[in-house]
Amino acid sequence: MGQKVNPIGFRLAVTKDWRSKWYATGKDYATKLHEDLKIRKFIKDYCADLNKDLKGATPAISRITIERAWNSVRVTICTARPGLIIGPKGKNIEDMTAALTKLCSGSQVKLDIMEIRQPELDAQLVAENIATQLERRVSFRRAMKRAVQVAMDFGAEGIRIRCAGRLGGADIARAEQYREGKVPLQTLRAPIDYGFAEAHTLYGLIGIKCWINKRPEVPGAAPTGGRQNRAPRPRRDSRRDA
Repeated sequence: MGQKVNPIGFRLAVTKDWRSKWYATGKDYATKLHEDLKIRKFIKDYCADLNKDLKGATPAISRITIERAWNSVRVTICTARPGLIIGPKGKNIEDMTAALTKLCSGSQVKLDIMEIRQPELDAQLVAENIATQLERRVSFRRAMKRAVQVAMDFGAEGIRIRCAGRLGGADIARAEQYREGKVPLQTLRAPIDYGFAEAHTLYGLIGIKCWINKRPEVPGAAPTGGRQNRAPRPRRDSRRDA
């Protein structure tokens, strides 16, 4: 049997960072750990309720980062649609902050919203998008192929998508995957992004896994396709050759 490991945990302290940043000992560790689980569950449930009110406009949450200091908790929500989460005049932020303060036993909670510029290259958002399409009875092959094509068009080095379950309403569960480009899972320095989502269909659960190899950013490099910061080519003097 092949031994699988989560690509995010595999690259911690190399190219990935922790989703929870705090230190505790003894019973305090268990208390804060369960608080983190409650915080993440509350935010996802709250955004699911927003989804019902907005008639299908999902808030598209990629990840939730929690940082703790002495008596304060900082929660950062990375989303592709920050306006839906903030709400009119910041009403949703105020409601969530008040509810999270009660969950954290009165600790001072600060809620930050971070926008994801390219959701097509975020593995979690790609997996959730495919899950949403499967729940709407879109063909799984069509959804997977379109996600692969869009990610490659936006500049990904490689992408791999795997769906498992009763695909297409079949009586026997199976798994199918599509892959394009380079996805080196054993290379620690490769910027691999991983996402997992579940589609709740009439036939049962369908699991979607997504791996995206993002193009590494070179500091100080010129933008792709532009001529900015490019050194001029030296002109050749034809009189010297004569």
